[in-house]
Formats: sequence, C-alpha cells, structure tokens
Amino acid sequence: MAKISFTPRGVCSRQINVDVEDGIVKSVQFVGGCSGNTQGVAKLATGRPAEEGIELLRNTDCNGRGTSCPDQLAIALEKAIGK
Repeated sequence: MAKISFTPRGVCSRQINVDVEDGIVKSVQFVGGCSGNTQGVAKLATGRPAEEGIELLRNTDCNGRGTSCPDQLAIALEKAIGK
C-alpha cells in the first residue's frame, strides 16, 4: 500500500493525498482547488487501476497553464506506484 501526500505545482489545489493498494486507487483527496471539480476527479479515479488514471488524466491542461489538478493527480499516482 502506498499513501502519499503530494504538493502540486501550477494549480489552485495545495495538496493531493493518494492511497494506492495493489495498483488500485483506494482514495484521493484534494486540499484546495475547485471543490466540485476536484471531488469529481477524485470519485472517478477511486476504484480504478492507477495506470488507467495516469493514462486518462496526464497532460490535461487548465487555461493554458500547461497542467491542471487532474494532470497533477496523474503525477501523484505515478509517484505512488513508483513510476
């Protein structure tokens, strides 16, 4: 099991807490950011393989920032599975 607290860069959220067990995302919690959007992304990622979440969310852009909360979640998931 990998529980990590990730500090995202370039987005409104201040922290992403991720719990991955046997390659499956068990929980995601965003601290800060757009509440409805981050809750929705967290719900969609939970229960899925981390690799699937990474593939779906990586390189999502928010208003030309070059990143987004979903993209930062993908990076957190990569760290959680040691990628």
